[in-house]
Amino acid sequence: MQSTLWNDLAAALPELWMLGAVCFVLVFDLFVPAARRDLTYWLVQATLAGALVFTVAGHDGGRTLAFGGHYVVDEMAVLLKSAIYLVAGAVFLYSRPYLKDRGLFRGEYFVLGLFGVLGMMIMVSAHSFVSLYLGLELLALSQYAMVAFFRDSLPASEAAMKYFVLGALASGMLLYGMSVLYGTVGSLDIATVANALSQEEGRSAFALFGLVFVVVGIAFKFGAVPFHMWVPDVYDGAPTSVTLYIGSAPKIAAFAMLMRLLSESLGPLTGDWGQLLAVLLVLSMAVGNIIAIAQRRIKRMLAYSTISHVGFLFFGVMAGTQEGYAAAMFYAIVYAAMAAGAFGMLLLMSRQGYEPEHIDDFKGLNERHPWLAFLMLLLMFSMAGIPPTVGFYAKLAVIQAAVNVGEVWIAVYAVVLSVIGAFYYLRVVKYMYFDKPEESHPVQPGMDAQVIMGINGLAMLALGVFPGGLMALCLRAVGY
Repeated sequence: MQSTLWNDLAAALPELWMLGAVCFVLVFDLFVPAARRDLTYWLVQATLAGALVFTVAGHDGGRTLAFGGHYVVDEMAVLLKSAIYLVAGAVFLYSRPYLKDRGLFRGEYFVLGLFGVLGMMIMVSAHSFVSLYLGLELLALSQYAMVAFFRDSLPASEAAMKYFVLGALASGMLLYGMSVLYGTVGSLDIATVANALSQEEGRSAFALFGLVFVVVGIAFKFGAVPFHMWVPDVYDGAPTSVTLYIGSAPKIAAFAMLMRLLSESLGPLTGDWGQLLAVLLVLSMAVGNIIAIAQRRIKRMLAYSTISHVGFLFFGVMAGTQEGYAAAMFYAIVYAAMAAGAFGMLLLMSRQGYEPEHIDDFKGLNERHPWLAFLMLLLMFSMAGIPPTVGFYAKLAVIQAAVNVGEVWIAVYAVVLSVIGAFYYLRVVKYMYFDKPEESHPVQPGMDAQVIMGINGLAMLALGVFPGGLMALCLRAVGY
């Protein structure tokens, strides 16, 4: 018994490290003077680095179940957790000067952010409905508080209320779907549910009824149409540093939730939930790309862009094959990096009393800061899916997965919508390079932010030219 307990604790060492470090940071920040709050920031980065080391070094290449089957460590968990740490580290780095300029550089932001990362870690390693839901709620509650972090901002408070109410409704639907599946199968364990549904008697009407609610909950967390109403309001109303957080790393955790629930637990019902995902992706790509064209506020444009990208991510999962799952995983990781760079650019261009809110604010950026303009060009090209950036390869991979299972008409539809969606990305590039600047104040981000943004932007090009390494990791993560 004692040996089993130690094995369980060893398997969950990254989560235990994160929990202990967050508690330490919370107490430490109470006693550190405001002038030395950078120490809190560096502790946060050290926490993420430590979690990365424990996650990678502690994995022996196999698959380990712990805590009575509620927790799993496998290739997918290691890869997605590592991506979450890297993206979260970039998010905190981009956010530091923005928070300082607005008097928001407090430990609460970082503590809430780390608690959210802990929730993502639990979601990624969940092997039962209980652990998955606990991780989801820990992440969601942290995000609700982060959106309302700037208490003096009316738009932030309004966005937090919308997010909380709609999020609670979606969580209730997801929990109800899980309860229906539990009542049908008699177990909360993901593997047990899959085994029961693979039997003919397990594929009852009640199981399909629960499946619908589970898909609705997943669609809300991704922001897929018609459950997208919170995305533009929350992205636009929240402080940009919070929008950066919400729009990046949690998408990787949402993909893990989708894989654990649909692929691993409800895999025998692939034909049923595949049709639901097909409807969601068709609507998401149309609404996201078309409405984004009419947006003049940059965060709302990127919000609708997120909705369209969710449609592409669903392509690979809808295929129901290992190649499709790997392509979708590749897309989720790449999109998190693209979103981190795009929203991070808004923070780098901000200063005390000013932040870019409209697309027009990018006019003439090439004259003011050519390096940042070039990086933004790579990010916009990647989001638009223009070769040789990684966004092109990511879209090609998920579309090819759909074509391989005979969904040619949806693939053609996706290509057409992708061409339409390229307009609003290229409009930003046009403003940066062909219009005169309306803002004369120089753009002066810190050197550390410029370096990480450079890595972030150039990675869009490097991964597009050499995508094989990351795709190989994704294929191995899905057991191909």
